[in-house]
Amino acid sequence: MAADLGELLVPYMPTIRVPRTGDRVFKSECAFSYDSPESEGGLYVCMNTFLGFGREHVERHYRKTGQSVYMLLKRHVKEKATGAAGGAISRRRNGRVFLDLELNRDFNGDEYECEDEAKLVIFPDHFEIPLPNIEELPALVTIACDAALNAASAYKKQESDSWDEEIQVSKHARSLRQQDNGVRIPPSGWKCQKCEMRENLWLNLTDGAVLCGKWFFDGAGGNGHALDHYKDTNFPLAVKLDNITADGADIYSFDEEEAVLDPHISEHLQHFGIDMLQMQQNGTENDNTDNTESVRPRVSEWEVIQESGMKLKEVYGSGFTGIKNLGNSCYLGTTMQVLFSIPEFQRAYVGNLQRIYDYSPLDPTTDFSTQMAKLGHGLLSGLYSKPPMKSELIEQVMREEYKHQSKGISPKMFKAMVSKGHPEFSSNRQQDAHEFFLHLINLVERNSAGSENPSDVFRYLVEERVQCCQTQKVCYNQKVDYLMQLPAPMEAASNREELIAYEAKRREAEENMRAPPEPVRARIPFTACLQAFTEPENVPDFWSSALQAKSAGVKTSRFASFPEYLVVQIKKFTFGVDWVPKKLDLSIDVPDFLDLSRLRGTGLQAGEEELPDLTPPIVLPEDTRVVAFCLFSAPDIDESAAMQLAEMGFPLEACRKAVYYTGNMGPEMAFNWIIAHMEEPDFAEPLALPSFMEPGPSMASLGLAATPLDNQPPEESIAILTSMGFPRRHTVQALKATNNNLERALDWIFTHPEREEEEEEEPSDDLLDMSDIMEPNDNTFSNANTNSHSTLSPDQDASGPRIKDGPGRYELFAFISHMGASTMSGRYVCHIKKEGRWVIFNDHKVCLSERPPKDLGYIYFYRRLSSC
Repeated sequence: MAADLGELLVPYMPTIRVPRTGDRVFKSECAFSYDSPESEGGLYVCMNTFLGFGREHVERHYRKTGQSVYMLLKRHVKEKATGAAGGAISRRRNGRVFLDLELNRDFNGDEYECEDEAKLVIFPDHFEIPLPNIEELPALVTIACDAALNAASAYKKQESDSWDEEIQVSKHARSLRQQDNGVRIPPSGWKCQKCEMRENLWLNLTDGAVLCGKWFFDGAGGNGHALDHYKDTNFPLAVKLDNITADGADIYSFDEEEAVLDPHISEHLQHFGIDMLQMQQNGTENDNTDNTESVRPRVSEWEVIQESGMKLKEVYGSGFTGIKNLGNSCYLGTTMQVLFSIPEFQRAYVGNLQRIYDYSPLDPTTDFSTQMAKLGHGLLSGLYSKPPMKSELIEQVMREEYKHQSKGISPKMFKAMVSKGHPEFSSNRQQDAHEFFLHLINLVERNSAGSENPSDVFRYLVEERVQCCQTQKVCYNQKVDYLMQLPAPMEAASNREELIAYEAKRREAEENMRAPPEPVRARIPFTACLQAFTEPENVPDFWSSALQAKSAGVKTSRFASFPEYLVVQIKKFTFGVDWVPKKLDLSIDVPDFLDLSRLRGTGLQAGEEELPDLTPPIVLPEDTRVVAFCLFSAPDIDESAAMQLAEMGFPLEACRKAVYYTGNMGPEMAFNWIIAHMEEPDFAEPLALPSFMEPGPSMASLGLAATPLDNQPPEESIAILTSMGFPRRHTVQALKATNNNLERALDWIFTHPEREEEEEEEPSDDLLDMSDIMEPNDNTFSNANTNSHSTLSPDQDASGPRIKDGPGRYELFAFISHMGASTMSGRYVCHIKKEGRWVIFNDHKVCLSERPPKDLGYIYFYRRLSSC
């Protein structure tokens, strides 16, 4: 028999691999479904790629790859035998427990035990070889099987290798010298000191400079000014501003080029007015904790939102599948439950399931469409949401009863895919559901090129009207948005007198060291939130084209179009003056039906005078003029870099221009410039610069476009995108539309296909339009450029098929609620209206809601009512 097995495996030996260090062995979850070794058919692990497949999907992998050898893993959960005294008898398990998996919590007690089974299966005949089988199998096969069985599962390994686990104490932490420069960081309103970025901001712990980080392919943006600052100053440590909590903060060492720990971070932040110790006194909630009094200061909020104390009826079947909490992952679970209750998302992913699976890449675990289809099918199929068997049949069908329990699905593979490379979502900390919603929309946008984009149902246009206070003239602009943020005006509370009395009692109790009174929750009318949304907003640094100078301005926002699905976020979270995260304790009478028709923008009105279509003049600071003088009078070219490029076969003069226009940043950057400009007619012409007093080419052609002196995109950014194969004109247009943010520019390119007529009408981008230049490091708000970098800028197609305008009347169908003091802690649950009944999704538990707490929600989802 040994010889027979050896001969049988000979043709397949080249395809059998031994797992190496770094290989992930997916032996806990199918790549296309939520089947596992506990499922009826077990899990098949490919002995070449180490991907896992359920019985339904392993044939597809075999047909696509020709891989024939798989390891079949099964875990059997059984009731323990009982002795005469009724106690469970510990009995030896049949073989090793090799799967390194957690048992379902409901069955991880003293009454159950598990046994693991492994077989080698050869396709297409499904020939099975029980393992272990050392005597009969070739040595290589035995070694490969043992290595796969003993390897940690893919997610166990991921957790042990995670960013949080690897962080070491920085060598600079204890000896860090901080400048006594009087810098104090406010609790909000941050902006990069060198550009307009308001996200991915980092505080340098030496001098208090607030600058943007680098750009990430996955959604976090930045222009790299924090790194540039380190290169100029050698100040090594920086902390990410928007996730400082009592538990710590994200710290990066530019010198060590990795995330680090700082044991003295509290003192270092205190130097700039950020009090982490005060945060600790107030405490935070942890998503892994149960509803214990010690971790939830807002007891009533936790109980009301989760409908505690009520006998909620569990529901099962399609659309009623829960999502297991992986530990601080309920922000993801609640968001995905709501999205997959929307028909457009169901149709785009679950409706196209077979096509997506058939065309999935060889590694489907990292493919966005595959994992979205898998999650959607898991939630909507009903396969993972089945009621338990009747009590009288439990003893007879214990194994089947265990399999069909309403366990929900575990989104480990999905979370790993959507959070890969993201500095926040890839961690095991709680995150903001609002930010995750926008992150997911970003991923949907990026991965929907050439196919239906379900996120278009949220897409709408905002009309911004800005008025110059001195001349009363106005300008109108439009931008794309996906979510409406509503202020919560505490001054409009209907129980204001009660709140004032409570605050007086609270202060008195604090002074006399007595127990605080029972908290009073502010009750705010929803109409007051809408009124606050429409209130004019001051624009202190508005540049008026009518005055050709700065002037006070006011901005108002309206809907230029209404989306099919309106997402409304209540601004419940803020920072106190002491930097302590603060959640406003309020109740808002959010309506079931909403009519926003009166908020539709109307454009320029009769009697309004439009501001001239002019842009601010060029304003160069003295140091910039010195740089410009040097550039005009004496070009500085790294001739050695130019010669390196010339040796590749490029014209020498073109190489000299490339080195010069990229600011002597090295051969690699100059090479990118050459690739982007080699089709130009003057590519090989000698570099010619005028004297300082003579009129000459624009600053962009002199290399200043690589600095933040103007709105012309930096040449290195243009070169990076053009090196990917995108036309230069389209690249420049994308960068201009996204405030020179590479990540957003890439998304813009995919969502805004280039048109031939634009190619013909677009002027050459080698010459900078001087009217585009603004004073650097200035907060100027100009009527010529009022689009925010945080949303997609509109273009000629913005009101086209991607904008599905219609009536502004809506019906509430879902809302996500938060419990806790901060979005970075606590818990999320969601309520969704299905079949005329409200249903609460609390992790893996899905029940009919008795009292949906609509007044305590955080994010609300409305669907448009039909015109009839």
